[in-house]
Amino acid sequence: MKAAQRSHGLVATFADSERLLEAARRTYDAGYRHIDAFTPLPIEGLPEALGFGKAPVPLHVLVGGITGAATGYVMQWWAMAADYPLNTGGRPFHSWPAFVPITFELTILAGALAAVVSLLVSTRLPRPHHPLFNVPGFERASTDRFFLCVESRDPKYEGASVRAFLEQLGADRVEEVSS
Repeated sequence: MKAAQRSHGLVATFADSERLLEAARRTYDAGYRHIDAFTPLPIEGLPEALGFGKAPVPLHVLVGGITGAATGYVMQWWAMAADYPLNTGGRPFHSWPAFVPITFELTILAGALAAVVSLLVSTRLPRPHHPLFNVPGFERASTDRFFLCVESRDPKYEGASVRAFLEQLGADRVEEVSS
């Protein structure tokens, strides 16, 4: 006897982006918060309709860049002025113009690394498998279909009422997604 499969949620299929955008707005307005949309192209206003806030990536890049700049500058200052000072040609031990290129390079490197890590963490990638991949026809999300998923972890989720709600929104098809 097989163990009962847990439901990931319900997914609704739409034929065009306008219907998906309106359905996403109405779903969020109805109080559902664990929803996601899958489309073959960017749709203006869809992230706001789904209730997504601002991405944390720019802040993480700023913090990474400042950390890289400070690390590069302090590392050079420590090596040249504090740990092993060399008096060559009467130059000062702490000569900041000589520190600018390395400081700049470490700013760019740390900012870029922070951007990559922040992007991967905030998008929960890599994700080699997602329960929606098992939905028949979901491969068309990359060509010509639009999908709206209401996840079962949503506090307001009740299978039959969510199905009726999604059908009322004008979905072409509503299917259950098993985990």
